[in-house]
Amino acid sequence: MVDLMGKKNYFFALSILIFIVGIVGIFVNGIQMDIQFQGGTIMQIEMPDDTFSTDRAEDIVMDAIGKKANVMRSSTYNAENEAENINLMVLNIASDETLNDVERQSVLDALRAEFNISEDANVTVNSVEPFIGDEIRTNSAYAILVSSILIIIYVWIRFRNMHGLSAGVFAVLALLHDIFVMFTVYVLFKIPLNDSFVAAMLTIIGYSINDTVIIYDRVRENMKIYRKMPIRELVNKSVLQTVSRSINTSITTLIAILTLYVFSAIYNIESIKEFTMPLVVGIISGVYSTIFIASPLYMVWQERKIGKKAAPRKPAKA
Repeated sequence: MVDLMGKKNYFFALSILIFIVGIVGIFVNGIQMDIQFQGGTIMQIEMPDDTFSTDRAEDIVMDAIGKKANVMRSSTYNAENEAENINLMVLNIASDETLNDVERQSVLDALRAEFNISEDANVTVNSVEPFIGDEIRTNSAYAILVSSILIIIYVWIRFRNMHGLSAGVFAVLALLHDIFVMFTVYVLFKIPLNDSFVAAMLTIIGYSINDTVIIYDRVRENMKIYRKMPIRELVNKSVLQTVSRSINTSITTLIAILTLYVFSAIYNIESIKEFTMPLVVGIISGVYSTIFIASPLYMVWQERKIGKKAAPRKPAKA
């Protein structure tokens, strides 16, 4: 039988390495915030067609005002001509302060010179104040905190005959591990954090805990069958009995999500791309953390508790 639990230190070392890479990435690249979190300005500009380069537009905005823009294609219904839609360039310029009139005009003039935008093109400008982003970040943190507490309580009650409180705590630690892995990918590739990231985090929390609960279920069943089996061997056996199920389920889910991601990439649907990309990372990390983080941590904790109970007491001094 493969001794996965005996290699726990290698798995812990890999996770620690990912944490170090993420922390270094924060200092080197910083944390990029999208307009929903940081505030800023949204500009929608009517375009002559949909063949413009979003990468080129981002470079033009940077050269014009020195601020990074996230540029997307979009379209809207044309009330005057039902046979065609109006092509739009959407610029999300995240910054602590909204663009002033001079900066807006500089952006518009630079884009007109490059993309042949007509003088009478429709331009819409909306400002997102920074306090809105603060509120979204605070609510996101509350959502993660509340979901983590509820998961601990649920696991504690359901697995109370196998020390459910410790099982719940380690399950949540594995979920936080997955969130940090997703966060590290965003930091390393300088992807702005937005509401799609929050939605993906909450989705992964729900998905990953499912695999952990299945392993805990098997541990609980094996405790009844193999009453005298050491906890290390018991957890290892339980993980091996469920690992193929976890991997196969995750592969099936990944196929569906990757298909959705490719579809959104082909048709340039940014909202779906922003949601599915962190899901791919989170699902892979979720399988890893369930098998190689939550289960070994629970095993180590139980071994220490058993060891303390078995340790001989020192005789009292006369």
